[in-house]
Formats: sequence, structure tokens, C-alpha cells
Amino acid sequence: MREEVVHARGHEHVSARHASTFEVTTDDWLTPAGDCILAVEADRTPAEFDPTFVEACQSEDARIIATFEVDGVTERVEGHGHPKLTFEGDRSMVGRTSDHTDDRTIMLGAEFAAEGFDRDLVSALADGAELTLTLRVDAADA
Repeated sequence: MREEVVHARGHEHVSARHASTFEVTTDDWLTPAGDCILAVEADRTPAEFDPTFVEACQSEDARIIATFEVDGVTERVEGHGHPKLTFEGDRSMVGRTSDHTDDRTIMLGAEFAAEGFDRDLVSALADGAELTLTLRVDAADA
């Protein structure tokens, strides 16, 4: 199992209402329209992840687990990898319930999107709490 850790913080406009994605961005701002964004000011992007982590995620058999920790509340979302995951995004990372890929995509087939997150976690993020996001990949060859 390989992992990457990202630190970010919440923002007053975090609503977590999006039905098909969740996102963490390096931007330091968020508008109310960004209803998939859970946190801002991320200290890392997918483009900075270790190549061995990326390679492990590029297997359709890879199980990718995103663990969000905020003020004692932990939320875990599981999805899967795909050969089209490039991890080249240099601004944000997106988990998707669908099979759509772009350079920001960090997992496909996520169990749920932003709207499914624990409301206590979302409330803490809306109050500006610190977030630790741990991404783990479990691949047959990892």
C-alpha cells in the first residue's frame, strides 16, 4: 500500500452539495458555486505525487482510499484506479463517482461525492478547520 498526504483548510463557502464529485484545491478562495470543493490552500497537487503512487493508481484493479480527517471527524471514501489517470493536475484534485477522467482526477467510481460527506465534517470545514487528506492505493502489484 502506498500513500500521499495533503494538508488543506476549510472555507466559509464549503457546502459539499455536489452529487458526483468532491474536490480539494490549492486556490485560496472559494465561491458559493464551488459546491464540490471541500477544502482550499492544499499544500500539494497530484502533479507532485510520487511516480510509484501514480503508477499503482493506473491499474483498473487498484483500490484507492481517500481519508479525510477534520477536528476529530474522519470520513473515508473508496474508489478505483484506471490507466487514464494521469495525476498531472497542478491546481486541484477531484474524486469522481463516474468514470470521467482529466488531469485532476484522483479516483473513479467513488462510493459517494461531496453531498455524501458527514455534515459535522462539512460544518467544521465551513468554519475553516484544517484538513488532512490521506490517499492510499492498494494495487495487486503495489
